[in-house]
Amino acid sequence: MEPSMKTSFVFVLAAACLLATGAVAQQYKLGSLEIDHPWSRATPKGAKIGAGYVSIKNTGSTADRLVGGSFADAGKVEVHQMTMDQGVMKMRPVAGGVEIKPGERVELKPDGMHLMFIDLKE
Repeated sequence: MEPSMKTSFVFVLAAACLLATGAVAQQYKLGSLEIDHPWSRATPKGAKIGAGYVSIKNTGSTADRLVGGSFADAGKVEVHQMTMDQGVMKMRPVAGGVEIKPGERVELKPDGMHLMFIDLKE
């Protein structure tokens, strides 16, 4: 499935909200997508990566896909999955993004799927 223009905008909105709001929980609606409680932890001074978390629900009748995005304070934004492999934590980009089926809620949260902000600017 090809990403829709809506997905790109939602991802940019979510990414912008994550670092801007910190621990403040908010809700957004864009078309049939509900974006709930985007947040991120503060990063140490000089950090080049950061993670963001959000819940997205598709209330529409067609699937959508979260594939990537942009954020003014990062070189790029990717969807990543954290896994444990023989006691070693690994983070990898999610190839092809994350499908959000009609009626489905996707949770991007610590120790799982999350937004990865890469090459953070000071």
